[in-house]
Amino acid sequence: MPTSLARQPDDAQAGEPFAFFAPDEAGYRPLWLAQSSWSAEQAHGVAVSGLLAHAAEQAVVVHGRREELRPARWSVDLFRPVRMTPCTTRAEVLRSGGRLLLVDVVLEQDGEPVARASATFLKPTENAPGRTWAPDLERPAAPPVEVAPPTTDPHVPFFRSGGEWSQRFKEHQNAGQHSQWTTVPTVVDGQPRTPFVAAAAAADGANLVANWGADGVQHINADLTLTLVREPEGVSLGLTVIDRLEVDGVVVATVAVCDRRGPLGSVVVTGLSNLRRAIDFAGVRVGEEGRTEPGA
Repeated sequence: MPTSLARQPDDAQAGEPFAFFAPDEAGYRPLWLAQSSWSAEQAHGVAVSGLLAHAAEQAVVVHGRREELRPARWSVDLFRPVRMTPCTTRAEVLRSGGRLLLVDVVLEQDGEPVARASATFLKPTENAPGRTWAPDLERPAAPPVEVAPPTTDPHVPFFRSGGEWSQRFKEHQNAGQHSQWTTVPTVVDGQPRTPFVAAAAAADGANLVANWGADGVQHINADLTLTLVREPEGVSLGLTVIDRLEVDGVVVATVAVCDRRGPLGSVVVTGLSNLRRAIDFAGVRVGEEGRTEPGA
């Protein structure tokens, strides 16, 4: 989740576009909305994954195959902090076959790679007729429309942690099973929010729903892998943690992804304990209109 949505920009930032990045002559310039809660000098993973996905999708468009292919896998490695300084992306189509296309993307700052991603796009066909096993379980779903009305406008995320959905952060600082519902902001100013880019950006929120506990968020993810059986319908998505293991400060978590239509995929994240920069959401208060207010 871009926790920058839970705070207001300062006077210098208020005039910036409401997007994670702005294009410039050198590539892209991070805006205040991309600023991480881990550090004011670092961009959060939602923005980074979204920018990499934008570059990957544009490569498929240039290759002339975006209309016939569907994104099925998106993997991101966050191996260096992405600073709040200008950056560039470099995308390469590695394989373009009859039923699939593979593309790699690198994000660079000062000529050095800081993050990378790979995508698999597949050509849809018909379902196979044979019966196969599927788990008999209740799938995570979007919050009721009376709680979170359908919108394309970005908003402070809604959360659920065993009780009711709300935007009140303090209610969800607990060890319950966490869910999130969010509408993804524009990734690159002046560029449309496509469903794939929105899903790729939202996928980094898996770290939050998987690792938000009674003492805040004490883990940072080193990667994410999003898998999709279909593209989202729109730019609002839900995430629910469905499995989590931790040994010696290393976490592997699986998060289900849905939209208003229903389930559409999952995210797997690996993370590391990050106790020196744990994020405490107990003091964040959001008013009825989604604006932050002083006090807890």
